[in-house]
Amino acid sequence: MSAEGALLFARYAYPPNELGYCGPADAAALLRRGATADIERRARQFEGAWCYLQFLAETAGLADPLDVRVVEAYWIGNELLDRADPAALVERMTDRFRGQLGGTWRDAGRRALAHHSFQVFEVYPWAPMLRSSGHPTALSVLDQCRVRTGVVVAADRDLATVRSRPLCWDGAGLADGAWREETVRCSAGGLTLLDGLSAGDRVALHWDWVCDVITDEQARRIEFLEERRRTDVGLTSCGPSYWPRKLNRT
Repeated sequence: MSAEGALLFARYAYPPNELGYCGPADAAALLRRGATADIERRARQFEGAWCYLQFLAETAGLADPLDVRVVEAYWIGNELLDRADPAALVERMTDRFRGQLGGTWRDAGRRALAHHSFQVFEVYPWAPMLRSSGHPTALSVLDQCRVRTGVVVAADRDLATVRSRPLCWDGAGLADGAWREETVRCSAGGLTLLDGLSAGDRVALHWDWVCDVITDEQARRIEFLEERRRTDVGLTSCGPSYWPRKLNRT
């Protein structure tokens, strides 16, 4: 088991686990750096994410679903996504998620992708709900549940002010709203997996949590893959304009 991969998984999985949306009880255990074996055990109890991690590892010929390359592929995006057959993914999901109602993943066909944006916009029911009714709760959940990017304005050990762009709904499609400042958390109960934040850092955000400091390239992958997902499900009026290197076009 990759300790680096386990910690990367924990950085992104902690906020929904703390909120009670997925994973086992005692979310704070994910923030204990020295307990990577326990993090691995807990990761297996994230029914949705673990399915994708296993699938990506098998496709890449890797023995460890928590290999850091596999974990990065699911939360951020990398070349491993291009090796995975979409039809095989839907088949795997049909077995694992047969009780999941409301999404569009069963009909995804070639657009199926083992990436968190696919789980948010095609497996969960919120995108169809937004499209049919414009429900504000659906918009809020999509905005917070996705992994989004931001730039740190100021930070201490517990909280950070970041500039980010929220999702906006105009009645027909989703768009990135105007830049705004929001306050997000860096630690919980004195525990953190970050080594400190500085103004200007590019960060990945999940719910109200700073997951990690990321590179500009990683930020572009996150943004591109979400834009493509929104386009594929008919929630935006224009297609993605940038394809990050290391990801193929087909």
